[in-house]
Amino acid sequence: MQRSRLGSLDVTSIGLGTAPLGGLFAPVSDADAEATLAAGWSAGIRFYDTAPLYGFGLAERRLGAFLRQQPRASYVVSTKVGRLLRAPDGAAADDDYYKSGQRERPVFDFSYDGVMRSVEESLVRLGLDRVDVLLVHDPDDHYDEAVAGAFRALQRLRSEGTVKAIGAGMNQSEMLVRFAEAVPVDCFLLAGRYTLLDQGALDALFPVCAAKNIGILLGGIYNSGILANPHTGAKFNYQDADAALIARALALDELCRKHGTELKAAALQFCMAHPAVTVAVLGARNAGEVADNIAMSQATVPPAFWQELRAQNLVDARAPLPGGA
Repeated sequence: MQRSRLGSLDVTSIGLGTAPLGGLFAPVSDADAEATLAAGWSAGIRFYDTAPLYGFGLAERRLGAFLRQQPRASYVVSTKVGRLLRAPDGAAADDDYYKSGQRERPVFDFSYDGVMRSVEESLVRLGLDRVDVLLVHDPDDHYDEAVAGAFRALQRLRSEGTVKAIGAGMNQSEMLVRFAEAVPVDCFLLAGRYTLLDQGALDALFPVCAAKNIGILLGGIYNSGILANPHTGAKFNYQDADAALIARALALDELCRKHGTELKAAALQFCMAHPAVTVAVLGARNAGEVADNIAMSQATVPPAFWQELRAQNLVDARAPLPGGA
């Protein structure tokens, strides 16, 4: 598998995202979770992204149980800070996203001390002595606290050599630009904001990252599923997609069919063609989805498809396309 540099880290260009293994939208069995991770490993994936939020600790536990069986120097693991998992008083409320069966629920805490506790608790769940990458997770309404507290903690951990790279993971690019200007970060995880349906990252984020040598871990490449299977009721940004987005996704799918290729292959290879993208982080809930993701990264997408995509103005004119189309 192709490899890239993320600061001082050597990473595979495709990573495995573990939100689905935390039961995102539907439960995943222990057996399926283990088979998913094993399939990714067999395919050559050596970058793994997780977070306390994913299944309220379940994804970290499952990932750690698998990675403890592998040589520690052979993989890179990323987790996140900004949410502490705490048991609620009384019964745990149902969650719209994660079907994990866990009692604990996330509580935002971007303070210095909260971040230090979060790291310690993640290491316990993972059963590892360290993680390689730490990201401030979804600080959309907590910019000041993230800069004054969370990032101060992460910079200390990086300076001590406890972690190799720090940054933030968000579903928006605007605040990541502010962090890039305010904090010496190594990478960002950007979810859903550079895809065949949304190229907002081209405006400011990718240029500032190029100027400051900040790597991009790109998630949400299929925009919560609509670019994997466009249909009425498909998700976009974790919510039901509106009619206009579904229509655009269906038009992209029709163009792919015209050229004898698959929408997922075009969506993935479009994202990986941008030089700012260091790792494409792809979620999977079973071994078949891992195999499909790998196949889509290698599938043939005809140059004529990219040329027509450009000619029809279906993507931003500034977006690089595979093969220089």
